[in-house]
Amino acid sequence: MKKRNLDSAPWIWRTISTVSILTTLLLLFGFGYAIKDVIFPEGDAQLGTGQQTTSPAKENGQSKPAVNDGKIRMAVIGDSLARGTGDDEGLGFVRRAGNLLKDQGYDVQVLNNMGVNGLRTDALLNKLDEQGVRYVLQQSNFILLSIGANDLFQGGQVLQGEDAPTAETLAAALPETSKRLQEILKKVKEINPDAQIAYIGLYNPFGDVKELKEPGNAVVAAWNDAAMKVLNNEDKMTLVPTFDLFENHLGQYLSSDHFHPNGEGYEQIAVRIAQEYQAGTPAEGSGK
Repeated sequence: MKKRNLDSAPWIWRTISTVSILTTLLLLFGFGYAIKDVIFPEGDAQLGTGQQTTSPAKENGQSKPAVNDGKIRMAVIGDSLARGTGDDEGLGFVRRAGNLLKDQGYDVQVLNNMGVNGLRTDALLNKLDEQGVRYVLQQSNFILLSIGANDLFQGGQVLQGEDAPTAETLAAALPETSKRLQEILKKVKEINPDAQIAYIGLYNPFGDVKELKEPGNAVVAAWNDAAMKVLNNEDKMTLVPTFDLFENHLGQYLSSDHFHPNGEGYEQIAVRIAQEYQAGTPAEGSGK
């Protein structure tokens, strides 16, 4: 019996080695594919039906702007809401908005979803310097941006603390983070001055928690006001309001984590996004 065990040992090690090699190759392929998706975005196959985005064409060292062919080229950047976390269908507001606009007769292509779970304003500022991110934004003509909730609410972890934060503690982060929000909006505008930019305003996910309703509402209102001061001074930049959507419907529109929207919540945001796009785009033949 011992001899049979010894004879089978080389085969076991060969099998383990082969599986390890194949697993490593699969991981390398996946990593390469992910990098390609960021640097050379090809769009959403379910929404994009026309021209595909190819490699970055450059002119004098700068990426060329997207061709104006009447197509909506959407890109989204920011935190977990941009990513669509909590949506049981995995669509998020960007693909849901794309589907709504497509149903209304628009030719829509989602170039890339660059949302990152847990992203805060300081990290997004650095991310906007990445070549792949800048290229996607330059190729878009409708840019969606979601950021700020992790700065104010620590990704929902304020509920885990022993003591509920006061209005003062929540507001303590406001001056620096709202300043970074202004820098982010201006930087996106510099990257692509011709695109329509929609910033997704914040809602208070803890409006149904007695200790957090009042301080949460106050800090979210101050945050949205700070965003509006920037947006009002820029062309082609709008705020998509969400506070009123969720204020009295938290149980209906929030996912089980009590922080991110569920599919129904994302759909409500998508409806607002589609309305904002149409409001910011002159109707065909209007002469504007």
